[in-house]
Amino acid sequence: MSREPNPAAQSARTDQGAQPPATPAELYQAALGHLREGRPLDAQLCCQQALAIDTDHADTLHLMGLLSLQSGQHDHAVEWLSRAIRKDPRTEYLSTLGITLKQAGRIGEALKVFDKAVALKPDDAELWKHLGGVLLALDRSAEALLSYQHALHLDPDNFDAAYQSGLILHQMERFEGALAQLDGCVARRGDHVPTLQLRARVLRGLKRFDECLAHNLRAYAIDPADPFTCNNIGDALLWLGRYDEGLAWFDKALVLQPDNADVLLNQGYALLQLHRFDEAIETYERLISVDPDHARGRWQWAHVQLLKGNFEYGWAAREARWKVADFSPDCPRFAQAKWLGKETVDGKTILVYADEGLGDTIQFARYVPLLAERGARVILLVQDPLVPLLSGLAGVCECLPCYRDQLLPPFDLHCPVMSLPLAFGTRLETIPRENYLPLLPAERIAAWRDRLGPRNRLRVGLVWSGNPKQGDDRNRSTRLATLAPLLGCDATFVSLQKDPRPGDRAMLRERTDIIDLTAELTDFVETAALVSCLDLVITVCTSVAHLAATLGRPTWVMLPFVGDWRWLTNRDDSPWYPGVRLFRQDVARDYATVVERVRAELAGTIAAFMPGKD
Repeated sequence: MSREPNPAAQSARTDQGAQPPATPAELYQAALGHLREGRPLDAQLCCQQALAIDTDHADTLHLMGLLSLQSGQHDHAVEWLSRAIRKDPRTEYLSTLGITLKQAGRIGEALKVFDKAVALKPDDAELWKHLGGVLLALDRSAEALLSYQHALHLDPDNFDAAYQSGLILHQMERFEGALAQLDGCVARRGDHVPTLQLRARVLRGLKRFDECLAHNLRAYAIDPADPFTCNNIGDALLWLGRYDEGLAWFDKALVLQPDNADVLLNQGYALLQLHRFDEAIETYERLISVDPDHARGRWQWAHVQLLKGNFEYGWAAREARWKVADFSPDCPRFAQAKWLGKETVDGKTILVYADEGLGDTIQFARYVPLLAERGARVILLVQDPLVPLLSGLAGVCECLPCYRDQLLPPFDLHCPVMSLPLAFGTRLETIPRENYLPLLPAERIAAWRDRLGPRNRLRVGLVWSGNPKQGDDRNRSTRLATLAPLLGCDATFVSLQKDPRPGDRAMLRERTDIIDLTAELTDFVETAALVSCLDLVITVCTSVAHLAATLGRPTWVMLPFVGDWRWLTNRDDSPWYPGVRLFRQDVARDYATVVERVRAELAGTIAAFMPGKD
């Protein structure tokens, strides 16, 4: 039986019968051929033969370094490459040495190597790109960006330099610049999933959520097994208010990666937004079991507990906020012990300081007089606009502005304002509700009465938006136009809205049925004096709501479908403020329907109004 000749066997016999190349250069070329064909051991043998002839053959020394690098032998690679460079300091060799040092974690040495390389060959885009990578590994992002940008100047089609530039610009929150870099990346490699994912994150930063969703869906079509993409799709849907759909994508992500903490965090938030509070708690507890040190997960769990009125669990768990990376970055840190209610404060000086928003400080300043009743000497640090308002608070010996470089008076203990409810063991039935604000200057109230004129109609203050940087502002704030139906009522409307957004500012200028004197509200004493001259304040959940309620003025708070934890659930009153009424969005999550209900109630209040003096 005849057999067909075996070409591979014939080739092998031919190779075995061939005479080996005689010179180092020929052996080096043979080694390169072996390496390209995936035979590193044969390549190494050729290199060893070449070096046996010429121990300083630079190309062969460099190739030995590459072979060592490929096999993860970084120390050997550095030794071979250093020998090659001593013989011939080519930029190619320097580049390989820099890459090796970086992979070995010797970042400082890698930087010196690439600095030398770009000095020798300043028009090499790849060298500048590698220099950018080393600078990035050293957390020198601004310098890394300059290196990547210079690489792109030399080679506009350098994909890696463009991608890394986009990544750094995104981290710097320079989203428009990042988008410009990533546009080029997508144009060159439209199927590169990391680029699509990063561009989606940039669009998220620009609040272009529909486009963000589209890019994530495009990435999913290419790689449906990536849990990161599934999570990002769900996240984009959350920002678009499509919570049920978002939840389905988190379920997909968890099938792919069941213990992904980021996905569980988002899933918990989606369940919260759907009023599925018990399931949200279970999800956050699952997250905490996966990662016991997950501070944001504990913080979110605390918020749901507080929302449900479970103060005993909520206050304690909320202390996890101090381990959340982006929480109150400017808050002071002190060497003295934190007071959380266990030690006696009688005869001690305690520093109480604002750690969250203006409204939070106003709400929980109610505990400061109680500290004084326990024998404490209280130093109070609050935000600048609140210093005049809270300086006269009972029991405060000094009231100072927060977040300034200043020498503080001596103190024994400290307590953040938002930890005071925990320190006092507050439960729903023990919330202190006394009017605790100091008396306002009578002359300021009189001045505002004069400005407002005769009290022949109900005076109503309006606030429709809060700090745009607040995490839930997209849900809690609205536009002045949404409140327009109220302005047709027979009342005197007064804007209490500081820093209105551009569209609202334009509307304020055009309307004659709302008085805007906010330019004169220089601090919270002025605002409080004006509020004291009003019959009613209608507001979203912001600092003025707390101020008006604390002053005892009738206050109607318009809330999103999921209100802040302090307003609890399923009630139209507040245990914190006797004079507050709550108007909540229904499942449609629309302030227009809230305003309709407020307008109907306002009509009844106007009908019962009796003109006269303040």
